Amino acid sequence: MDDVLAVVQPLLQALDALAFVARHLNPPDFAAVMDAVGGPDEALRAAHRRPDSWPEDLADMRSRIRVASDAALAAFDGLRAAADQPEGLVAVFRALRQATTALEALYPLADVLPAVSRFFLDPAMRDDADLQLRLTRPGREGGTGITHLANDPGSRGGFSLYVPEYYSGDRAWPLVMALHGGSGNGRAFLWSWLRDARGQGAILVSPTATGRTWALMGDDTDTPNLARILEDVRKRWRVDPARMLLTGMSDGGTFCYVGGLQRGSPFTHLAPVAATFHPLMAEMADAERVRGLPIYLVHGTLDWMFPVQIARAAQRALSAAGARVTYREIGDLSHCYPREENATMLAWLRAR
Repeated sequence: MDDVLAVVQPLLQALDALAFVARHLNPPDFAAVMDAVGGPDEALRAAHRRPDSWPEDLADMRSRIRVASDAALAAFDGLRAAADQPEGLVAVFRALRQATTALEALYPLADVLPAVSRFFLDPAMRDDADLQLRLTRPGREGGTGITHLANDPGSRGGFSLYVPEYYSGDRAWPLVMALHGGSGNGRAFLWSWLRDARGQGAILVSPTATGRTWALMGDDTDTPNLARILEDVRKRWRVDPARMLLTGMSDGGTFCYVGGLQRGSPFTHLAPVAATFHPLMAEMADAERVRGLPIYLVHGTLDWMFPVQIARAAQRALSAAGARVTYREIGDLSHCYPREENATMLAWLRAR
């Protein structure tokens, strides 16, 4: 076990550092962010050959740790090389996608390695012994954990699902449907919410758009697909009908408005993050639907894609239309996903 932890600990530290880069990614500040991160991959490079000597009964663990380590190291290599490439920001995003490969490989080890299980929780919950016990208790209901349904990389219209390992059908559970940004996919975006859904007990659905991005113009093929996905989930799992959140990042946040403001939307709460907005969205929305609708609006002051003035205008227009808007403007946030907002968002979802 000492040998295992000698590799796992630097791996987890490297993944935390990659998450820091993703959260603080602002093009003018990229060099400073990388300086702040330093070289956490150095310890991982020194340790990542160690699994070669592990016995065969640890073959699956060895393989998963090797895949995760290789992906994390490739991410750091890509980030450091990005500054010298003409499409620097694209290269940064490409490098950060390696973190998803690492997380997918590592998550199944949460069942057997307490350090990995703690990593996949919000830091504020990592010392909760009762939660750790519930996450690993025997006799869990089948089908919990992470499932991907027609949601392989490159596919469109499928979804990834997380059901807490301690799920029980004797009560209704809040549901979060989280929409990825433009050109993204639900399989990767799942990890933006996994820690919080796992720790606080929420069913998490992360779908992939039917097209290259969400149907913001033209024929809306995504709203009926999301309705189908939601129906499939509710047939299998007991969902609280008063606690169904539609949230999303960038284009996904904008689609929260497009689909979530429609009459007949099943979602009880909306939380667009780093989204664009036009006042006509509020004017064209169903007035009865908007009146009293809880909306948690998050935007970064440093957003370089959708300037913060757009979010301020959205807050004014939606409030004037009668929505109950909680507005969060984050001073150090660029066009990135603020994972630290998830816990507050879930508390808001439960309170209303």
